[in-house]
Amino acid sequence: MLPVPAPRHDPAPVLPLSDKDSAISTDAFFASLTRIRNVILPAPVRSWLNTSRGLLTGFILVHLGFLIFGALLSLRGEAFSDTFIYRDWAAAGFNEANLTGGPSPWVYPILALIPMAIAGAAGPGPFFFLWVLMTTLLNGWGLAKLTDRGRNRKAIPAGWWWLIFTLLMGWLGFARVDGLTAPIVLVALAYGVGRPFIASVILAAATWVKVWPAAVMLALFAVVKNRLLVVLAGVATSAVVVALAAVAGSVPKLLNFLTQQGDRGMQLEATFTTPWLWLSVLNIGDSRMYMNTDINSMQVDGPGTAVMSVLMQPLLILAALLVAGLTFWALHNGKLNHDANGGGVDRTELLLAGALTLTTAFVVFNKVGSPQFMVWLAPAVAVGLAHSWREWRVPAAMLIAIAVATFFIYPLFYDALSHNNPLMAGVLTIRNVLLVVLFLWSVRRLYLLGKKAPASVPALKES
Repeated sequence: MLPVPAPRHDPAPVLPLSDKDSAISTDAFFASLTRIRNVILPAPVRSWLNTSRGLLTGFILVHLGFLIFGALLSLRGEAFSDTFIYRDWAAAGFNEANLTGGPSPWVYPILALIPMAIAGAAGPGPFFFLWVLMTTLLNGWGLAKLTDRGRNRKAIPAGWWWLIFTLLMGWLGFARVDGLTAPIVLVALAYGVGRPFIASVILAAATWVKVWPAAVMLALFAVVKNRLLVVLAGVATSAVVVALAAVAGSVPKLLNFLTQQGDRGMQLEATFTTPWLWLSVLNIGDSRMYMNTDINSMQVDGPGTAVMSVLMQPLLILAALLVAGLTFWALHNGKLNHDANGGGVDRTELLLAGALTLTTAFVVFNKVGSPQFMVWLAPAVAVGLAHSWREWRVPAAMLIAIAVATFFIYPLFYDALSHNNPLMAGVLTIRNVLLVVLFLWSVRRLYLLGKKAPASVPALKES
C-alpha cells in the first residue's frame, strides 16, 4: 500500500470537487485501504518509505530487477517483444531494402530511431540491455523532476505510485518506445504552466518519438496564458527535426508514420473491438482473430469491422476536438467565476485534467489499442497526485487496476487471449470498461473545474 502525505493544516482548506460532488463518496473505500496498509506496514516503515531515501531505494530495486533480466537476455544474444524488431531495424541501418519483411521502421516518427541507433551502436548483442538502461535513466529523470529530487515530501507518495505502476506494467514499459516517452511527458507536465516554453519543447520532441504526447501538448495550449509560446516551441522543435532529417537524407520519409498504419484493421485489444472479440470467442458471424504480419499486430475481423476501422480515425479526431473544446470552456468559465467570486483558475489542475482526458481519448477511441498504450495515462495521474493526492486518488486507483489487468493480458496470457479463451476475453473486457470509466471520470472532472473555481486556490503565474 502506498504511503500517504502527512496531514496538512491549511488555514482555508478547499473541498475537492471530485469527492464532494459525487453521488457516492469514495472516502470509505480509501479509508479501508489505509487501514489495510497500516496493518501491513508498521509506522516506522511507513515513515521511512515517505522519505527521499526510501523512494530512491524503491527506484533502485524496481529497476535493478529489469536491468538484471535485460542483461541476462542480452548475454544470450536475445531481446524481448518489440525490441527484436527495433534491433533488426538498427542492424539494417533503418533501410527497408536491408530488411527481409515485417513492419517498416518508418511506422514511427524519426526521433524514435535515435534511441534504437544508440542501443544498437555496440551491435545486436547488448541491444536489449542498453534499451532497458535508457528507459531506467529516463524514469529516474522523471522521478527526480516529479519529487524535486526528493525535496518535495508531498510528492513522494506520487513517486511511489509511479514506481508501482511501472512495476505492474512490466516489460510493456521497458521493451517499447512508449516506455521512453512516458517519463519525458511526466517531466513536461511537471514544468507545466509554470514553464510553458520548456514544457512545449519537451512535448514537441516527444511527439517526434511517438505521436501521443501531442494530446498533452494540445491540453497545454488550451490552458496557458501565452499560447504563442507553445506554438513557437512546436515550430522551432519541428524545424530542428526537419533539419536533422535533411542531413540524414530522410525528408521524403519524414511523415510516413502518418500513413503507414492507416489501412490497418481493428486490433484485438482496442476498446471498440470488444463486441467482435466476443463474437470471435463465441464463434458467431464468422468473426475471427488473425495476425497481421505486416505490422506485427493481432486483429479481429468480422461483420462490420471494416466499416468500424474506417470510422475510428474521425471518431478519434472528433473526441480530441470535443475534449479540447471542453478544456477551453472550463478555462473561460473559471475566469468568469474568478471575476464574480474573487477566486482563481488553477491552470495546473486544468492542464492535468485536460491531459488525462485527451490521452484517455487517444486510447479509448483508437483502433490500435496496444497494451503499452496504458503507460500514456500515467504521467498526468502521477503529477496530479503530487499536486493534490485526494483529488487524484480515484483515477490513480483505476489506473492501478488497469495495469494489473493489462499485465494478465500481456505478457502472461496473451496466447490464450489470441486463441479465444473466454476467461481472458473477460479480463480484457473489464480492462476496456475501466478505460471508458476513466475517460468519463476525466470528462466530468474537466466539467466540474469549469463549473466552479474554488476561491482559495490561487492562479499559478507563468514565467
